[in-house]
Amino acid sequence: MAETPENNEETPETPASEEVETTTAASEEPTAETTEDAPATETEAEAPAAAAPAPKAGATRRDKLEAKRAERRVEAGKRPSRTPEERNADRLADRKRKAAERSRYRARVKAKKAEARKNQPAQEPDHAPEHGPGRAKVRQGVVVSDKGEKTIVVRLDVVRSHRRYHKILRSTQTLAAHDERNDAHPGDTVRVQECRPMSRTKRWRLLDVLERAK
Repeated sequence: MAETPENNEETPETPASEEVETTTAASEEPTAETTEDAPATETEAEAPAAAAPAPKAGATRRDKLEAKRAERRVEAGKRPSRTPEERNADRLADRKRKAAERSRYRARVKAKKAEARKNQPAQEPDHAPEHGPGRAKVRQGVVVSDKGEKTIVVRLDVVRSHRRYHKILRSTQTLAAHDERNDAHPGDTVRVQECRPMSRTKRWRLLDVLERAK
């Protein structure tokens, strides 16, 4: 066998020491980088909890909903945890506050309406005093009978057109009206107004006599 020269034994010593130094330096450098980068990663992790990302200008409806949900999650994380009794007490207090606000608002509106009614001039009602809510009906007809005491019978001539055939239809309707002074007589043209029931058949009262019988 051929003997190996002596310089072959000396050459591997220097590279081995250099490799050890390079490996130690390489192992030390990443640790420094990781120690410097560690706070950055922590701040990045805490950033979403501090503030939710705002939606972009051209964001879709889905993106806006996601942004709102993220905001709610952030707000929920900031709020302290409460017991059901505390939440119920807060809810009752909130209801009481809102009820007081509604009462004050309604009182202001009521006072304003009362002041407006007070400043308005008195107006004549659109219906008879004895009539219910709404405008009382007024009809014009001819008296056909005044035999009853304070009662007259008025004939109403109704002329209308048929809805489909447009034929002129004539009909007659009679009604009993109250005449307090017995002023109307047969043949007079009178005007009557709807009123409260005064008897079994009387639901109208005499307003005025438009034309006397000849």
